[in-house]
Amino acid sequence: MKNLKLGSLKKIEIILEGAYAAFATDLLDRIGVKGYTIINNLSGKGSHGFHDGHLMFNEDDVLIMIIAAVPESLVSPILQGFAPFYSEHSGVVFISDIQVTRMVKFSD
Repeated sequence: MKNLKLGSLKKIEIILEGAYAAFATDLLDRIGVKGYTIINNLSGKGSHGFHDGHLMFNEDDVLIMIIAAVPESLVSPILQGFAPFYSEHSGVVFISDIQVTRMVKFSD
């Protein structure tokens, strides 16, 4: 990978009901996350059984995943912001170490 420099970040994957997408993205925006990707219509099996990902009536009735690459300094504020939400609603946050190119996209 000539001329491509890698930088270390954390990948945050947030799974929640589509009805709360605005809450989640507003929280990420206020914390200072530079960008994110939203994947709709998730399928999978968890503690509440199998969840089918196709739309029933509207996008609020499905699970979504919001993916963001953030510096480690933003992980704790993100988790603190979601803690009250997840004590009332289902879902999960995954955090993993990643390497990315074009670090300029993730910095001030």
